Amino acid sequence: MLIGTVIFLSLIVILLAMPVTVTYQFSWQEAPRADVRLKWAFGLVRADVSPNQSKAKRDNAEAAEKEAPGRRKSTGRKAAIVAGIRQPAFRRRILRFVSDLWHAIRKKNVELLLRLGLGDPADTGQLWAALGPLSGIFANRRDIRVSIEPDFLDATLEVEGSGAIRVVPLQIVIIVLGLLVSPPIWRGVLAMRAQG
Repeated sequence: MLIGTVIFLSLIVILLAMPVTVTYQFSWQEAPRADVRLKWAFGLVRADVSPNQSKAKRDNAEAAEKEAPGRRKSTGRKAAIVAGIRQPAFRRRILRFVSDLWHAIRKKNVELLLRLGLGDPADTGQLWAALGPLSGIFANRRDIRVSIEPDFLDATLEVEGSGAIRVVPLQIVIIVLGLLVSPPIWRGVLAMRAQG
């Protein structure tokens, strides 16, 4: 029994240690289009993710939301989230979690081209002031290219992206477990529950 359990757990660890590669290409101009391919176990397992299935699920979710009248987001939930964010240790731990996830993902030839406008040149300028520096931040990266263009005349949202990312599921599991057992996270959760 014990040997069987050890063999089973070892098999799970070995499977989670095999990298998953996601190759994607998407665009959103008039309608969203996406092509996503998954490779796992060094190419032995391959899958194409159909965007039509995700679109059908999204349409069903929107229909269900329309059928449920009188449902509104509570302001208590927002206050609870703010109570958690006010704790410096909670904020630092969340930022560290995001940073660990970012570094755990191996990125290759990632491109994001974004063209946006809000219709009003003043509003577009303010948005551009916030988002424009992202292009400069990623300018020195070899495998990531981000280009953001403002459209001061029309209300526009055009997105194009492509690339490949590679993750080791075991590494992601360890990062998430590290977050779940972190005392600052639980203190933040308790503060949010007390506020909500």
